[in-house]
Amino acid sequence: MAYLLALMAFAIGLVVPLQAAINNQLKLLIDGSALQAALVSFGVGCFALAFACAVTGQKWSQLAQLGRAEWWMLLGGALGAGFVFGTTLLAPRLGVAAMLSLIIAGQVCASLLFDRFGWLAMPLRDVGAPRLLGAALVIAGVLLVNFGDRWFQAR
Repeated sequence: MAYLLALMAFAIGLVVPLQAAINNQLKLLIDGSALQAALVSFGVGCFALAFACAVTGQKWSQLAQLGRAEWWMLLGGALGAGFVFGTTLLAPRLGVAAMLSLIIAGQVCASLLFDRFGWLAMPLRDVGAPRLLGAALVIAGVLLVNFGDRWFQAR
């Protein structure tokens, strides 16, 4: 099961560049508004999730619990919207590889903190030398993706 979950995470990573490229094309279609392209993308995503909930038999009555939610529990949607907007804005400016390498590095660094300190009730996980070395290698990869062509140019 762990391999299947890892494969699923990898597959999600594979479609993020596709999402950024598609949203950029949508942005170009609607006269260059990254905000409106993100809005359309989120709207379509909302319909897709509602359809998936209906098909899988989710109980809509469970949403009544939202009245008990703390305000910060609803920030996930705003953070997701920021991600979609940000990738739509940045992909054509930075390039997809440069943008995503920076995003992944930020994710790895923040994730290690969540694992180490268990923020927001996430399970505590060891952050030892191998994981820190992995994070350092990710950062080295980001530097190579973003600046390697300048550092290794034939002179």
